Amino acid sequence: MLRGGVGRWPCLAYPAEPAPPVGTIPVHKVEVANASPSPIRRYPPVRRLGGVLLVIAALLTACGSQDTGGVIEQGEQSSPESFNTADVTFAQMMIPHHQQAVEMSDLAAERAESQEVKDLAAEIKAAQAPEIEMMRGWLEDWGEPVEGSMGGMDMGGGGEMNGMMSEEQMASLQAASGGEFDEMFLTQMREHHVGAVMMAEQELEAGQFPAAKDLAQRIVDTQRAEIEEIDRLLEA
Repeated sequence: MLRGGVGRWPCLAYPAEPAPPVGTIPVHKVEVANASPSPIRRYPPVRRLGGVLLVIAALLTACGSQDTGGVIEQGEQSSPESFNTADVTFAQMMIPHHQQAVEMSDLAAERAESQEVKDLAAEIKAAQAPEIEMMRGWLEDWGEPVEGSMGGMDMGGGGEMNGMMSEEQMASLQAASGGEFDEMFLTQMREHHVGAVMMAEQELEAGQFPAAKDLAQRIVDTQRAEIEEIDRLLEA
């Protein structure tokens, strides 16, 4: 017991043993030499453990990079697109402009004589009514009022410069019917379309909001084609 304790606690002191006679081997050394080796617990080499830790660290780093990238990408997609004053003015002016075209088209459905005029009016309403709601949505998102000044596009004049019909012209259209209505409708709608194209071209030149510029280009293409159709009907 004491000798086993000495092996475990080397700091403890024991009385010195007498030296053995010359030419003999101490008994305790013989016992140690003949004893069977004690089992030794084997641990994984330090180099192998270090490699495992490096692999785990690399995996954690890769996962962290992917998560961060997803957050950044999501933030970029959800960020609002920039707009400027020209975009706001374009929407504020084009809304009442479209509203008047829809009102004129509703009159054509009831008072026009030519089926071609009625069909043209239906196409105009189908295209412009949804665009009104779209532009309203932009202004609400931007925190801008829907109502705007019709002279705000720096066109040098009032409603007549952007094709808007005056109250007197609208009253005359409401009072007309048959062939008289058809000619009046086509003449006024042509002027109305010319003004819309001018406003859309200014948005293409000065605007910044991508969706507004896309709408402006669509207005230019669609209403130029409708102007050609109106000219054909007026000449018929």
